[in-house]
Amino acid sequence: MNYKSCFAVTVSAITLVTLSPEMALAQQSAEIGQIENFIRNIIQAVAGLSGLVATGFFIIGGYGYITSSGSPELLERSKRTLVYSSAGLAITTGAFALSNIVTNIANNSFGA
Repeated sequence: MNYKSCFAVTVSAITLVTLSPEMALAQQSAEIGQIENFIRNIIQAVAGLSGLVATGFFIIGGYGYITSSGSPELLERSKRTLVYSSAGLAITTGAFALSNIVTNIANNSFGA
């Protein structure tokens, strides 16, 4: 496994998310909408970044699984990488969906 390439993917993803022009846009009014948009942008950036990182780990785990050549240690390590990256992606997707549900409920309850 090449962790340097995973690190490079993570750094490039962080750079891409940080330099994205959508992150710099905000509402011009001084209302609570600015804070809501900021938090929403942060959540979307974290979800996108975790998707990129999970994809990198899927590639690393799949490559290790294919090239394990019957070695039980390498095969087990690759399986763990695939399972943990799947679990992390599922948790992140669930958190993203839950935050959208909570935001919608709060907007409906408080009349925003």
